[in-house]
Amino acid sequence: MARVWKFGADVDTDQIVPGRYAPFMLKEGQDVKDYAFIEARPDFAREAKPGDVIVSGNNFGCGSSREYAPEALRRRGIGAIIAPSFARIFFRNAINLGIPLFTSAEATALLADGDEVELDLGNGRVLTSDLTIDLPPLPDFAQEIVAAGGIVAYVRQHGRFPGEN
Repeated sequence: MARVWKFGADVDTDQIVPGRYAPFMLKEGQDVKDYAFIEARPDFAREAKPGDVIVSGNNFGCGSSREYAPEALRRRGIGAIIAPSFARIFFRNAINLGIPLFTSAEATALLADGDEVELDLGNGRVLTSDLTIDLPPLPDFAQEIVAAGGIVAYVRQHGRFPGEN
């Protein structure tokens, strides 16, 4: 089972990883994953486990295009991020890193912080003890990238980008 970490709307990349914790600012042996939401939600930085699910309001990942923000979440092993909408650059960066994203206002409304859920990526749904919420699928090319583990892994496996012949 995974835990839901619920956030409000307009979560920007500086809340995900404040600039002073950028990988190039860290000391030897420090990892950007340990600074995810370090100021906005310190319990996340201490307690989030691989497979946990972030659920947010509109416009998740807005702000500057810091690729290390979704990278920190990838390194933490976040199972998926669900929000009614995502900032375009964050969406693309997260997909390229292999993080499953789902656009669902219904899931955002129904899931609460701390809920225990099972994420069924194969069937595109999230299950609680008493709910099954269908999640809209990503476009085919994005599903292929996520399934491969990110764009670099996809190109290594296929020798091309999705959609190229």
